[in-house]
This record gives sequence, C-alpha cells and structure tokens, in this order.
Amino acid sequence: MPRALMASVANRLAIPDLSWMPDEGLTPSRLRIELLSGLTVALALVPEAVAFAFVAGVHPLVGLYAAFLVGLITALIGGRPGMISGATGALAVVMVSLVAQHGVEYLFATVVLMGILQIIAGVMQWGRFIRLVPHPVMLGFVNGLAIVIFLAQMGQFKVPGSMENTGHGLGGGEWLSGLQLYTMLGLVALTMAVIWVMPRITRVVPAPLAGIAVVAAVVIGFGLDVPRVGDMASIEGGLPQFHIPMVPLNWETLKIILPYSVILAAIGLIESLLTLNLVGDITGKRGGASQECIAQGTANVVTGFFGGMGGCAMIGQSMINVKSGGRTRIAGIAAALFLLLFILVGSPLIEQIPLAALVGVMFMVVIGTFAWNSFNILRKVPLMDAFVIVLVTVVTVMEDLAVAVVVGVIVSALAYAWNNAKRIHAETEETEDGVKIYRVVGPLFFGSSDGFVELFDPKTDPENVVVDFANSRVVDQSALQAIEAVAAKYEAEGKQLQLRHLSRDCHQLLTKAGHLMVDSDDDPDYGLAVNYSVRTGILGGH
Repeated sequence: MPRALMASVANRLAIPDLSWMPDEGLTPSRLRIELLSGLTVALALVPEAVAFAFVAGVHPLVGLYAAFLVGLITALIGGRPGMISGATGALAVVMVSLVAQHGVEYLFATVVLMGILQIIAGVMQWGRFIRLVPHPVMLGFVNGLAIVIFLAQMGQFKVPGSMENTGHGLGGGEWLSGLQLYTMLGLVALTMAVIWVMPRITRVVPAPLAGIAVVAAVVIGFGLDVPRVGDMASIEGGLPQFHIPMVPLNWETLKIILPYSVILAAIGLIESLLTLNLVGDITGKRGGASQECIAQGTANVVTGFFGGMGGCAMIGQSMINVKSGGRTRIAGIAAALFLLLFILVGSPLIEQIPLAALVGVMFMVVIGTFAWNSFNILRKVPLMDAFVIVLVTVVTVMEDLAVAVVVGVIVSALAYAWNNAKRIHAETEETEDGVKIYRVVGPLFFGSSDGFVELFDPKTDPENVVVDFANSRVVDQSALQAIEAVAAKYEAEGKQLQLRHLSRDCHQLLTKAGHLMVDSDDDPDYGLAVNYSVRTGILGGH
C-alpha cells in the first residue's frame, strides 16, 4: 500500500503514526547511521542511569532497567521518532524522599500509578496544552537545560566514591587534582576536538561515537589513570524480571504514593512534551503529543512491574541522537537493545570507557543546545519577554525544568493579561437625534473589566446610549458582570443602554447569564447585532 494511502487511512481511523521508514526509505547507509547513533546514545546512557539511580537512592540496575524499558517502549510507540527516554535526574530528585521513607517497593508502585496517570492524560488529549508554552519560555528552558547538563558533568571531576547524591552533581566530595585532573581535562578537550573535526572528514561514523572510541583507545592503550564507567558501579546484571510491587493494597498505600505519582507524572510529561517540540523543530515534524503521553505512561507502567525507577524523555540524549543522524524509531530501539547487551554481556568492556569521553560528548551537547543568539534576542524583544527568558533559565538551574516552565507560563499569562487590560478604551460620538455611541476597542475580560466600567459617565450622558462592540470581544463572566454594572448605573439614572455588534459566542455568554433571546428588526444594518435594553431586560439580535 502506498505511503500516502497508509497515512490517509491512519488519519481516518485515528491510528498513531508508527512509521519506521524515513522519507527516503531504509537504505543500508541509513540503517548504519541509525544503528551507530543508537550505540552512541547507549554509551551515554550508562553513566547517566547509574548516576540518577544513586540520586534516587536505589541500586544502579534499577536505573539501567528503567533506561532500557522506558527507552524501548517509547521508541516503539512514542510520538516522535528520534526521541530518547530513560531514567532522568528531574524524576530522581523527587523519588529520593519516597525511597528513604518507605523503601524501593513503594517506588515501583508509584511508578505504576504514575504511568496510569500519564495514559489518562494521553487519552484525554491533555498533551496539546503544551502549545500554550510561549516561545520566551521555550528559549529560557533550552538555555537552562544546557546549563543543567553542564553542571551535571561537574560530578565526574570528583574522586569516584566521594560524590554526594545531588541533582546537579555538585555535592560534596574531593575534586580531582594534579596530573589526574589535567589528564581528565585533556581527554575531555580531545573528545570535543574529535567531535568537531570528524564531520569535516567523514560522516560514516557519528562524531560523538568517534570521539568516545578515540579517547577510550588512548586511555586503555596507555593505561591512563582517569575515572572510568566501572568506577561508578558495576553495570553487570541479568534480564529484568516481572515483579509485582510488594506493598499493601489499601487506602494508606494510595495516600502515600498518589502525591508522588501526580508530581512525577506531571514532571515527566512536561519534560517529554518539551523534548517533543525541541526534536520536532530539528527534524521538521509536528504533532504526536497525545501519543507521547500514552507511550510514556505505558512505559512507566511496564517499568514499575519490572523493577525499574521509571523515566521520561531525556533531552540531552535526544540531542545526541538527532545530531548523530538518528531520525527513525530504529535508533531508539537500537539504543535500548545495546544498553541491555551492555548489562548482560558487555559490562567488562563498557566499564573501561573513560568518563572524560562521555563528559566531552555532553559538553558538545551543551554547546549545541544553548541558544547563543538569545543574547542578541534579549536586546530586541519586549522587556517582559526578556525577563521571562532569564527567569525560566534561572529557575531551571535552581529548581527543575517542570517548575521553570510552569513559572514561565504563569508570568507570561499575567503579562499578557496586563497588556490586554491596558488596551481597553472607547471612541465616542453623538448622533443628530441625541444618541451617544461608545465604540469599545480592546478585549473585555477580568483584567479590563474595571477599566471598561470607568469609560462611561451615566450622570452626564443623554437619555439613549449605545455601546458598540464591533472592535471588542466579551470573553468571560467578569466581562458580563462589568456590562451589567454599567447597565445598572444607566438604569438608576432612568436612561436606556443598548449593546451592539456582539459576536455569536458573546450571545451565548449573555444567554447563559439568564437573558432572553428574541428576534428583532430594530438594527437591520448589522449582520450580527444585539440590542440589550436595560428597561426591558430583553436581548434582541439578528
């Protein structure tokens, strides 16, 4: 069946897009790129999963199993090919208190409930609300994310075993010093240099993978004394086993896990949907928010039953994937399967990889992720937008990504409401027959309702007053209340007030407020008009 016909049928039947093939088809060259990109991502996933497991206070395999299961399931059915999911620091810092107080079994139960909530969000199509995130918030989010990724790498410059478990890897512990520090810095720089030069020489191998391979060869070949993956923890293990969380199935358990589940589900979806948008901007794809919610939820339900700590989209690893050329679901699936292979049989080799190589890869991700043009943008955009960009960046670094986005959206919404509230005004004129017309300009809503009331002067106005809403819009109940307040003032003065040019949805709002709709021919010049007589309490319209 032709691709266009398949897409048409999928759209009509509301079947999610599970396309496996790139637009140009799956050629040997494309398959190689996808597999090598997946391998690169898998190598970068190992220290991240182990570190986040330490943050949450669980065994490293709990983090690795989450990275494998969440990564595999979301790669299969997620909303955007190219995205990478797994255990993340934003979720781990929430989990740590739950594990400390109630144990890991309650964590598994929480992850299952978290997944169920995310599935509900997907079925209800709540993911589309990510469209409400303004561009300044996205810009601040991206910049804050780049800084967080950078700070997270600082923990790798400490003596293995001396690091405290913190969200950004900046806890206590002894920093590397002397020759070991200089060697580490040199290897990081070498990795970054290889990644920068490699695309100019050949694109047969993804640049990040080439950087890891070159530096690993240097370290192993010369026996350099630098921290390696195995210094963090052993990643050797078996297949994840099905395991029902050993918690009492009662109301007390629900009271414990529900608050954590709600928070984790919200953070996971916000990070995942923002990653969806970010990857979509790079790959030129749109849509898939609801599908991604369902995929994340399904992945977390399964992970909770197989001894994983749950997870969500990983923006850093997603950037590694798309920058390495990964564009289909094959790369994500390959990354998950390579990770499982590392756990089962490849741990002795993977544990020899120097952390410096992986730090160098993440530093290049930081450089590629940070919106450097934002320094120029800050000078050109309105002051409030510049403030939101800086605010979201700071809150992302100081708190977490989800809190930063919520704060940014709230501030942007308040700024928008304030700006629109100041726009309300009226142009007035008096006709030959003594009727005064107020032509209202600007939206009428809760923010501008007080200003709207102040536009009128019932005491000095003539007997008949018309309020023309052709250039305005009645938005909410506060607007209706403001109209009724003005009408009451004119009624108290024994004067008549008429409303004109209300849109159809304004008709509906006024009808819901309890007014009677009747046909009228007293305003034939308007295609859609309403006359509200204070004296009769009747709305008339065409």
